[in-house]
Amino acid sequence: MTDQDSARYVSRLTRGTLALILAGGRGSRLKQLTMWRAKPAVPFGGKFRIIDFPLSNCVNSGIRKVGILTQYKAHSLIQHVQRGWGFMRGELGEFVELLPAQQRLETSWYAGTADAIYQNIDIIRTHAPEYVLILAGDHVYKMDYGDMLAAHVEADADITVGCMEVPIEQAHAFGVMAVDADNRIVEFAEKAENPASMPGDDSVALASMGIYVFRTEILIQELLADAESTYSKHDFGGDIIPDVIQRLKVNAFPFREGPDGHRAYWRDVGTIDAFWEGNLELIGVSPELNLYDRDWPIWTYQDQVPPAKFVFDDEGRRGMSVDSMVAGGCIVSGSSVRHSLLFSNVHIHSFCEVEDAVIFPEVQIGRSSVIRKAVIDKGCIIPPGTQIGVDPVEDASRFHVSPGGVVLVSPEMLGQRLHYAR
Repeated sequence: MTDQDSARYVSRLTRGTLALILAGGRGSRLKQLTMWRAKPAVPFGGKFRIIDFPLSNCVNSGIRKVGILTQYKAHSLIQHVQRGWGFMRGELGEFVELLPAQQRLETSWYAGTADAIYQNIDIIRTHAPEYVLILAGDHVYKMDYGDMLAAHVEADADITVGCMEVPIEQAHAFGVMAVDADNRIVEFAEKAENPASMPGDDSVALASMGIYVFRTEILIQELLADAESTYSKHDFGGDIIPDVIQRLKVNAFPFREGPDGHRAYWRDVGTIDAFWEGNLELIGVSPELNLYDRDWPIWTYQDQVPPAKFVFDDEGRRGMSVDSMVAGGCIVSGSSVRHSLLFSNVHIHSFCEVEDAVIFPEVQIGRSSVIRKAVIDKGCIIPPGTQIGVDPVEDASRFHVSPGGVVLVSPEMLGQRLHYAR
C-alpha cells in the first residue's frame, strides 16, 4: 500500500467516526483555577484552553463529527466552543455539538465516564457512526487519531485503548495494563496501589490515556449491560475495560511519534505544579510540544487585540521580556519579564519584576511589584508594591502554595469578588 493509499484509507475511517469528548470534570486538584470553570476550559499555552488540544486533534485527524459532553460549571467552556469552533460545515455533515448533562435517560447527572456516554446513547444511534472515539477533554497533547483507528481496524479489534509509558512512581494515578506480543490487553487495573511494571523495564508502566476506540455496536452493547449493573460505578477504566478483556478483543495502541518510535508528548496538567510546569515548558528553545507546527495547528477562539507592546527604555525602567512568551494585547511598561508566559491583555506597570510566572488574561500588576514562581488567575488586580513568591510564610497566609512551591493567586484571594464565568 502506497503512502497515498494509506492516507485515503485513514481518511475513510475518520469520516465514519464520531468523537465524544468527556469535558465535564471538576478538576478539583487545580484548586481555585476551577472555582468558576471546568478543567477543560482552563487557559493554557498563552492563548488556548485545554479543550482546544483534543478538538484540534480531531480536526487535524479528519474527524469532523464531534460531541462535547459538559457538566460542571460549563458556561465558559460552552461560550468558548460556540465562539471558536463554529466553523464546521453542517451541509457537509460536520459538527461540534455540545451535549450538556440534561438527564436524558436517568434522573441523575453523569455518574461516571461510561454513564456520560450511556446517557447520550440515542444521539450516538442518530448519527450512526461506524466507530466511536472517546476522549478526555482535559489533557494536553498532539495526536493523529487516524493512526489509532487504522490500527484498530487492522487488528480487527472490538475496542482499542490508547496508552503510553509512564514512570512507575506515577502509574498509580492511571489505569495500567499488561499486553501480549500482539498488543492485546490481558490485564487491566485502574489506579492500583502497586501497579505492574512493563516486562524488562521496572521503571515504567503501560498506562491508559483515557482514549478509546469502539466499534459502535460493541459500545452500545456494553453500555446497556453496564447501566443495568448494580455493582458498577459506570466508568470505562474502572468497570467496562476490566470486564471485557477476557471476552472481547481489546487491544492497546502505544502512543509514540517519530521514526524511532519514542514516547510522545502527553500531559495531564491536573495539579498546580504540573500546570505551571506544562506552561513554562513551552517557552523553551525546542519544547516537546511545538505550538509553532504549521502542519498540526492548534485551533482556538481568540480576542481581536493589538500586538504586545514594551515601553520605556530608561535605566531602571526598561520594558523588556526575556526567555518568555507574551500574547497580544499585553503592555509591559518599564518592567522586566523573565522566563514567564503572559496571556492576552496583561498590563504590567513600571518597576516590576516578573519571573517564572504564568499570568492569565486581563491581569493588572501594579507598580513596583515582584512576582516569582506563580500562577495569577484571570482578572486579578495586583496592588502596587505586592510581593508574591518572595516570602513563603507570607504567601501561605494569603494565597495557595503548591507542594512544589508555586503560588496560586485568584481574584477572591485578593478580595475581588468577581463571580463570573472566566
